[in-house]
Amino acid sequence: MTDQRFREAVELYGDMVFRLAYSYLKNRADAEDVMQETLLKFYVEPRGFESPDHEKHWLLRVAANECKKLLRSPWRRRMDFLDEAAEAAAFDQPAQSELFQQVMSLPPKYRAAVYLHYYEGYSVKETGELLGAKVSTVQTWLMRARGQLKIKLKEAEA
Repeated sequence: MTDQRFREAVELYGDMVFRLAYSYLKNRADAEDVMQETLLKFYVEPRGFESPDHEKHWLLRVAANECKKLLRSPWRRRMDFLDEAAEAAAFDQPAQSELFQQVMSLPPKYRAAVYLHYYEGYSVKETGELLGAKVSTVQTWLMRARGQLKIKLKEAEA
């Protein structure tokens, strides 16, 4: 891979990989580490990609796997991280900020499914492939996430 092609890919996919990692980890530093590790693997990947969609799918899959690996690490399980969701994004409307906060309070598998399906526009099948889950599992995660969000948003409204 040429350096120019790598720079183009970083510009095109870097934010997307970071957002997926942040949705899993809720920690900016860890999300940046995952993004860097994913892009490094992309740079040294010896085989080419069939299409831009194949390239994007590969990057998201590697990022999801890196996040899962980090979440399984014994060190992370013993640490108590501060929630950084408040600093992550600034929104024009309070409703958008509230929704973001509620999405970030979901369990990691629900956050990742919601992000890939609703924000990145992947189908349920594609989301399942990226997360290494069956279609029915992803449908269940999305249904449960919507249910939890509905309850949380009603509570916040009251």
